[in-house]
Formats: sequence, C-alpha cells, structure tokens
Amino acid sequence: MVYLNFTDLSEKAQNRLLEDSKKDVERKFGDDIRKYVRENYTCFETMIEEEALRNLYSYTFIFNI
Repeated sequence: MVYLNFTDLSEKAQNRLLEDSKKDVERKFGDDIRKYVRENYTCFETMIEEEALRNLYSYTFIFNI
C-alpha cells in the first residue's frame, strides 16, 4: 500500500512514485526486460518507464485527508 497525503499530489510527489515504481519493476522483472531488449533491439530505459507506469495501477493507494 502507498500512503499519500491528499494535499501532496504535486509533480514532485508524482515523480517520487514513478521512481519507486521503476525500482520495483527493475527488481521484479529486470532480467526479463533486459533479455527482451537484447532480442528486440529496444531501449531498456523506455521499457522500464512503460512498465513502471503500468505497475502504478497495481498499487493500492490510501489517501489521508
């Protein structure tokens, strides 16, 4: 679960969530993504970014008001 303060939905907070998601994706799927990148000649950073955005939808957010 991700706890957020309802008044702190700034760009800085959003970037922090995205960076946390990138780290999570790389930890979980990094080896598989690297293998895919090598086989399909794509950019690793782009793949991580796309998967991190998808990964955000799997989080459970709790907002403190």
